[in-house]
Amino acid sequence: PPPTAAFSRRDQLNAGYPAAAEAVAAHGFPPHLRPVGGRLAVYDQGSLVVHLLSGHDEPRLHIRERFSLLGEAMAGALIGLGVDARVGRVPGEYCEGEFSVNDSGRAKLVGTGQRITRHGYLFSAVIMVHGADRARAALEAAYPLMGLDLRPETVGCVADSVPGITLDEVRDATLAAI
Repeated sequence: PPPTAAFSRRDQLNAGYPAAAEAVAAHGFPPHLRPVGGRLAVYDQGSLVVHLLSGHDEPRLHIRERFSLLGEAMAGALIGLGVDARVGRVPGEYCEGEFSVNDSGRAKLVGTGQRITRHGYLFSAVIMVHGADRARAALEAAYPLMGLDLRPETVGCVADSVPGITLDEVRDATLAAI
């Protein structure tokens, strides 16, 4: 994807949102409103964005199961590439999520979210393959402006664990796991 600062509706309602949007834009991440919940996440050409859409008669059923199943699939893909990937939040991570995928419990690599509609759901995941330093700088600038905690060392990418990894390798492993 192109550089993006993905704000949630909840972020947009935060009094610090205008200043945070300016801060991420100054770091090269244009602000956008995203359809899934959570908090601000940033990504660019060093990331993969996965969207899974499905119609469902009762889309609110099995929300946690979808998160768990797909989080485990994402972690499994990364394990197969040599990452000590685990499902679960890292204290102080950006866009904190119970079903984030992390590296060794230290740094977030994958964020997950869902958007529920009357007739289905959208499951989204962002896998940061490269570019943690750039993302970290933008998040460090924006999070305090919205009164949100962030431990900068929790912003990681797959390449931190597997130097030389390519987007194609991560994409192929993720598609096979899903």
